[in-house]
Amino acid sequence: MNYQMVIIIVFVLFALKEALHSGLFNKTNEEPADRIFEVGSTILLFAISQPIVLFSAVFLMAIVFPELADVLANTAISIQILLLLIFDDLTQYWWHRKCHSTPWLYNLHRAHHNAKYMSVRIVFRNNFFYYAIMPSLWCSGILIYLGLGWAYAIYVTIKLTVIIGAHAEWKWDKRLYENKYTSKLMWIVERLISTPATHSAHHGYNDEDGITTYKGNYGNLLFFWDVLFGTAKITRRYPRQYGVKGMLKAAWPEQLFWPITPSALDKKRRLAKHKKATPL
Repeated sequence: MNYQMVIIIVFVLFALKEALHSGLFNKTNEEPADRIFEVGSTILLFAISQPIVLFSAVFLMAIVFPELADVLANTAISIQILLLLIFDDLTQYWWHRKCHSTPWLYNLHRAHHNAKYMSVRIVFRNNFFYYAIMPSLWCSGILIYLGLGWAYAIYVTIKLTVIIGAHAEWKWDKRLYENKYTSKLMWIVERLISTPATHSAHHGYNDEDGITTYKGNYGNLLFFWDVLFGTAKITRRYPRQYGVKGMLKAAWPEQLFWPITPSALDKKRRLAKHKKATPL
């Protein structure tokens, strides 16, 4: 069984649990276009973005550095996983963090926060170009070329399991917090990997609720990066509302294909510029 099939199975299991727990569809504040966007972005990632980026990285490496093919294939698996954690997960942490502070990058990522709910449905809810230029994905392709193909399969399966679980509406960590025996263990877990509590806080709507930290909790697989770089907020609670205050509404084509499809703000700026240029 290849890793893609394992990831699909993990996704389906979390989706089934969510469906039984609270319902997979008809979320509170869900809009009709949400399903279209979420299905479309997920298909585009796995059918186009990810394969093209990984293949392109391998192809370019083969042209520029043919002598480096599989050069790391015989290194210890622990070294290979460490390289993936640094060049994929740590790189994605900084990419994610940068997307929340750079306007044009945020336009590629805003779709992920446009959803007003947590769900497995929003795991891959992002602009097409967000993944196409994601540095960590290109780094992973390079590492695969260097011989880390099998390690990548193991690593990405674990990573996406954690990420899917962190976005799921079913809070798998809640009972572990409440149990007096596992609560102490969770002190380590919540500082090591992303959990529903820590990642839900990143998606919270009200930054005055004492839980939400829109400019923090950026970690994907490892939450440790947030702890290390001072962007961690741990409350063991979950926001009551999700989304972003003051965000302009955007149709699904804009969310999925900006800048090819202009945003409402782009249109307003062009209109203002046109009016300013038009003689009285």
